[in-house]
Amino acid sequence: MRKKVIAGNWKMNMLPNEAISMITELAPLVKDTENEVVLCVPYTDLFYSLLTAQGTNIKIGAQNMHYEEKGAYTGEVSGKMLKSIGVEYVIIGHSERRQYFNETDETVNKKIKTAFENDLKPIVCVGETLEEREAGKAFEIIENQTQKDLDGLTEEQVANTIIAYEPIWAIGTGKTATSKDANEACKKIREKIVETYGQNIAERVIIQYGGSMKPENAKELLSMSDIDGGLIGGASLKAESFAEIVNCK
Repeated sequence: MRKKVIAGNWKMNMLPNEAISMITELAPLVKDTENEVVLCVPYTDLFYSLLTAQGTNIKIGAQNMHYEEKGAYTGEVSGKMLKSIGVEYVIIGHSERRQYFNETDETVNKKIKTAFENDLKPIVCVGETLEEREAGKAFEIIENQTQKDLDGLTEEQVANTIIAYEPIWAIGTGKTATSKDANEACKKIREKIVETYGQNIAERVIIQYGGSMKPENAKELLSMSDIDGGLIGGASLKAESFAEIVNCK
């Protein structure tokens, strides 16, 4: 049975002192969960978050990384840099990165490979826009993204990739796909992996839902057959609401 992974994406929020306070408050609230707990924090919070999370079951991740190890890439951070301070997870290809910073499936693919080279666990985001969904292209879009993003990975790397299905129209809007629609999309992603890597590998892949999951809908979404966790935005900024999602069974 796949372990559920609940990851918070703080986006561009939280100063270091706020990160310390939040993790300190969160730790006792989630200490007994069977789910994996991850907080993906801004670069400036990474070191403080790692120190504060020591001795707890909270893992720390970054929100992005470059695919090169080093070089003339002003403003970028490499996978080797993240690993050197103890980061375990990294979000790759979030829709906001694709929309505002020209991320493509090709750069996402390079970053995933670099993440594995540095022993980082990638959380790879795929998802369709409202226009694509209304045009009946949702499954085509997410299947194509999945195929391109995972291209050239070994079976073991694919099995250890976390994929976050995030319908772009539901991110930060308060809108949420129905549990049935979300599960159907996650199932399509898994079926796409079956085509290339086989059933055994596909059954090991953790597929999260990432579209406005909150305490009110988390239990229903997490009870679905192919939803193995959540990539949580706004609800991860408060310890109490995030803990409520983490502790869902």
